[in-house]
Amino acid sequence: MDGDLPIVDNRETATSLVFGAIRQTSQIPRIDIAKATDLSPATVTSITAKLIRRGLIEEVPAPSGKSNLKRGRPRVDLKIRGAAHLVAGMKLSNTLATVMIADFEGNHIADFAVSSDVSVRSAAQTTTFLNSTFRAALKNAGLKLSDLSGVGIGLPGIIDARSGHLYWSPTIIETDVAMKDLLQDAIGLPVFLDNDANMVAIAELRIGLGKKFRNFIVVSVEQGVGMGIVIEGKLYRGKNGCGAELGHTKVQLDGALCRCGQRGCLEAYIGDYALLREASSTMEVTHDTSSEMQMGWLLDQAKSGNKIASSIVRRAGRMFAMGLANVVNIFSPELIILSGERMQLNYLFDDSVIEDMKKSIVQTGGPLPEVVVHKWGDKMWAQGAAAFAIDGITTGILRESATIVK
Repeated sequence: MDGDLPIVDNRETATSLVFGAIRQTSQIPRIDIAKATDLSPATVTSITAKLIRRGLIEEVPAPSGKSNLKRGRPRVDLKIRGAAHLVAGMKLSNTLATVMIADFEGNHIADFAVSSDVSVRSAAQTTTFLNSTFRAALKNAGLKLSDLSGVGIGLPGIIDARSGHLYWSPTIIETDVAMKDLLQDAIGLPVFLDNDANMVAIAELRIGLGKKFRNFIVVSVEQGVGMGIVIEGKLYRGKNGCGAELGHTKVQLDGALCRCGQRGCLEAYIGDYALLREASSTMEVTHDTSSEMQMGWLLDQAKSGNKIASSIVRRAGRMFAMGLANVVNIFSPELIILSGERMQLNYLFDDSVIEDMKKSIVQTGGPLPEVVVHKWGDKMWAQGAAAFAIDGITTGILRESATIVK
């Protein structure tokens, strides 16, 4: 190996670097992989040969006009082999379970969704619901369980992604549940479990607006408030794998009661239940309809000039602006992506909210982060879960396929 290149004696690291460089592009030549990873061309050739034998990557013709004229033969690029594995990604929201089946490149194969009148279940009931939805999705796609290699699942709440332990979720009755084990036993495949906002961040990093950025934040607003953090191109979860709980940062001392049991959380001021709770105390709210219909009614009232409704919605916007400003002051991201059901409406991202955010940001003279809304539906969340499953499966395979480089 050349003297100016690092000596790599960690087989997993070297193989992961090579595979990661290939995955970041649609296709790439070996020489560019060597430049991107600082590994020698010989090392790259050795590692890619093993990955080809394992069926994880494949050779494809280089784009026209880029032939290797020096050697007198067409250049060959490498790409991920989509047919290597199939995975499923699942997202459980308030009353909807969404499934997406994808190949190893993340390409869409099939999708499926099941709605329910139940929004809160026991851990066992949640497992049964997700498993039955998954089985129905397989049947709908004409696939067998053995056709898939793993399942990624995103749930709202506080989850240790490394162990799959669920500490708390607004959709599950119990706390401190070994949720991954329950799901894995029921489904019969490797399960990769994480907070749903992290799934959105993964989707944005792989195929979305964050693909061209190294540092960005995803803020999701549905029934609650979630956050996914990408730092230097990698998802950040914190020491215990369950950080980034923006919805449970405190914005008011001894403030409104949150679903988590504490007071003053950001979510307790901008979540659907928070706005409806305040509206119920001051307005004639019809309680025999769904929360979605009630929220639609409240926002219509605000738009039509109802002063009480306008005040409730405006305060939610100011609180959200405070939360966004805190994110900027702590992380200074290049980009903030707003996602989730509430982003289908505009009361949390109109001009007044963005202006309030800017007023609370420490001015350093540099450019402020761009704030954009990405109105993907539940399929995006499921697609992020599928990408998470691909990551988990890849990690295991690369450990087996790794090569020591000296």
